[in-house]
Amino acid sequence: MECVICKNGTTHKGKVTVTLERNGSIIAIKEVPAQVCQNCGEYFLDAEMTKEVLKRAEQAVSKGVEIEVINMDKVA
Repeated sequence: MECVICKNGTTHKGKVTVTLERNGSIIAIKEVPAQVCQNCGEYFLDAEMTKEVLKRAEQAVSKGVEIEVINMDKVA
């Protein structure tokens, strides 16, 4: 698909690190499957992956962590 950010690149399957911040917690989720623009590097998550990323981030925040790094490849 054409990148909606730069309008000059196309996306391809890849893996990215998603970083979220909420209520003083910083959550980094590594190895997240995404569509990545070959030109600007912007990434796009599908609806299912977005839901999963937000679920894992919410779990981390509810534990009261300040910083957490989650590797999607290593989580069942």
